[in-house]
Amino acid sequence: MFIVELDPDHPGFHDRSYRARRDQIAQIAETYAGDGPIPEAPYTAAEHAVWRTVKTALAPLHRRFAAREVQAMLERFPLATGHIPQLATVSSRLRAASGIRLRPVAGLITARDFLAALAADTFLSTQYIRHASRPWYTPEPDVIHELVGHAATLADPRVAELNRQFGRAALRANDATMTAIERVYWFTLEFGLVREDGEVRALGAGLLSSVEEIERGVLHTEHRAFDLDAIAATDYSPADLQPRLFVADGVEDMFNKTSVWLERVAG
Repeated sequence: MFIVELDPDHPGFHDRSYRARRDQIAQIAETYAGDGPIPEAPYTAAEHAVWRTVKTALAPLHRRFAAREVQAMLERFPLATGHIPQLATVSSRLRAASGIRLRPVAGLITARDFLAALAADTFLSTQYIRHASRPWYTPEPDVIHELVGHAATLADPRVAELNRQFGRAALRANDATMTAIERVYWFTLEFGLVREDGEVRALGAGLLSSVEEIERGVLHTEHRAFDLDAIAATDYSPADLQPRLFVADGVEDMFNKTSVWLERVAG
């Protein structure tokens, strides 16, 4: 009996060894009380190899497709390439940089729970790694997504504060407003694009952590104007490649307009 439920189309669904590893790592989150250092995940050599493969492939893609400010964030918060960093180590560095800490979760959680935790300076992070058969993309957040995609940007005080603002809005939101807030988070801090010198560049963590998504999102996805009310009315699927994304007129434009929108909807 597996603890972690996977969809039948998940790359690791039929891999009993992978599913057993997912359960083992999930137990760390299930038993962590929130006090003291996060217990280390006992990663295998094969899991470190997946991290190394993806991290190595992403580096030139970040230089080519990521926004300049995001590239600067990645340089200020480097992560090891040869092995998966432990959450405890990254959490300590993050807390010193911006006041955000990491807390492990076993797998997918509700958008409300995820966002509300941000109001308390807590980013809920998975520890497991994606299946080796599909390293360029994952249908769910994994440790590559959390650390390569989110950690470096969360170390930036502006991004940390915008995450907190999402959290405060989520705490006050009714169900309809929560859906709107969730969509705005998705199309900004997860899959946001910005325009620099007339060219589209990646900002969101979902793009920064996926070899398959970053080039596709910048060059081949339908791009729409950055209208937050339109974004709030646009549904998405976390299990598929994104068919459409929204492009802001620069990093500051995205941050400023999103902050104003959150203040308005949160009342």
